[in-house]
Order: sequence, then structure tokens, then C-alpha cells
Amino acid sequence: MDSTSAPTSNKPYRASIVWRNVAVMSILHAFALYGITIFHRLRFYSIVFACLYHFVSGLGVTAGVHRLWSHRCYRATRPLRVFLMLANSIAMQNSIYVWVRDHRVHHKYTETSADPHDAKRGFFFSHIGWLLVRKHPDVIQYGKQIDLSDIENDPVVMFQHRHYTAISLFMSFVLPTVLPVVLWNENAWTAYFCVGVVRYLYTLHSTWLVNSAAHMWGMRPYDKTIQPRENYFVSWFSLGEGFHNYHHVFPFDYRTSEFGSGIFNLTTGFIETCVRLGLASHCRRPTDETIKRRIERTGNISLAN
Repeated sequence: MDSTSAPTSNKPYRASIVWRNVAVMSILHAFALYGITIFHRLRFYSIVFACLYHFVSGLGVTAGVHRLWSHRCYRATRPLRVFLMLANSIAMQNSIYVWVRDHRVHHKYTETSADPHDAKRGFFFSHIGWLLVRKHPDVIQYGKQIDLSDIENDPVVMFQHRHYTAISLFMSFVLPTVLPVVLWNENAWTAYFCVGVVRYLYTLHSTWLVNSAAHMWGMRPYDKTIQPRENYFVSWFSLGEGFHNYHHVFPFDYRTSEFGSGIFNLTTGFIETCVRLGLASHCRRPTDETIKRRIERTGNISLAN
């Protein structure tokens, strides 16, 4: 899906700040900082629940909207798709439909004016800044040309898209606040700020590191001509999405890495477990020979490059 036939825009463009988004993100980060100061008040069960809730929401991004819906790396039964849709709603990173559109245009026009989070515009922009300004006209123009017919024909995806705000607010903030209160008598205030807000911001930044750090620091063993890098730090936080040079070379691989499952790629282990349970099938991957030939042709193992 990557393309070197990238647009070179001659359109005059000056980033226009979306102050509503700035306000929302500022408030969320202020709430998260406050939540960190009272995190010690959480009951043990709430801490465990927050970690598990983060893991589930992460799978909604990695195994769900990224590997399943954006790249069609494998097939999933409807029960698994519903689970991943709800998990993705916990992550609350826009609807699956919008996320897929932006991600497909990112792959096709990586680090050009049509890339929604172009890393060439700096760490801050590719990490969070792109959400605080209006999109470059090229992002909108080329985004409209992306084929989304497969997504539009998925009733699970379109149901979430139609009811995204209600579903995501309930899954991301209401449920993680109410459940600890009801099940083990957690303080509602503490549950909201810690299990709700802190956990949500942690998941957001873990995902954003793929757009920023994994495009700036690390090795390029598969294609030295592109910016995405292999970054174990990012892989740890993003459940296996930091092997980014490999992923941009072989975006259809359900593993996003040739190393398989493990502590740095828990998402692959999840998908393979779903295959064993009959919930997933048709996992795509390149042959070992194909990977080897690509390394020999375009790779570079230098840490500096």
C-alpha cells in the first residue's frame, strides 16, 4: 500500500489551529496529571482492571482497526469483529471508518503533504499536533480517493460509525468508572480520573508513538529509502506495532514483524490464539525468501540510518 508516487503540493498552506481540539486535549492531559497524583488511592483490583482495560483497548487498535480493518491481514468472524469494535471504542481514537481512511492514506502517501501525520513536520506534529490543526488540503483530497468499499460493506464497522460518540464515551469513560464502583466498592472520583482518564491517555500516547518515534529512531533493515524504523521501545508500549520499517514494506503481514509473537508483539499472539479458537483465519504473510530478497535489495542494518 506504500507509494513513492507521492503528491508534491504547490498549494499555499498555513496550519490553522482547531482550538476546540486544543481545549479538549489540554483538559484531558490536566485531568490525567491530576489522576496520577491520586493513583495511589486505587484499590488493587482497580489497578489490575485498568491494566486489562488498556490491553483490551490496545487490541482494538492493533488487532482490530489496524491489522484487520486497515490492512486486511486476516479474516475474523462476526463475534470477533464485534469484540474488536467494542475494544476499539474503548481506545476512542475516532471511528473505525475514519481511522482506516486516515491510515490507508498515510501508507499510500507516507511523509508527504497528503500524510495526515507527516513525520517530516517534526515529532510534536506527528505525535499529537496533527490532531490540533486542520488537515492539509492534500490529506482531504487524496483521502477522498481511498477505496473504503470493504469497510462500508461491514455492518459492524458502520454501526460503530453511526453511533460512535455514544458507544465510545460509554466504553471509554462510563464503564471503567462504574464497574470498579459496583464490583469492589472503588471510589467513583478515583475510578474516573485513574481508570478512565489516565488509562485513556496512556493508550493514546502508546498509539501516537507509532506515528512519531517509530518514524524517527531505529533501524531500517528492510528498506533504507523510507523513514519508518524498527523501534523496540515503541513495540513494547503499542503491543507490537513498533517494527515499523518491516510493516511499511510488508503492510499485509498479520504479524507486522517477522519475529512472530512474544512480549514485544502480544497482538500477534492474540491473533494466533483466535485462529486456534476458530475466530480468525486466512492470516497473510510474506515468505521467508521474499523477506530475505527484500533485505538484500533495499535493506540497511545501520542504527544511524
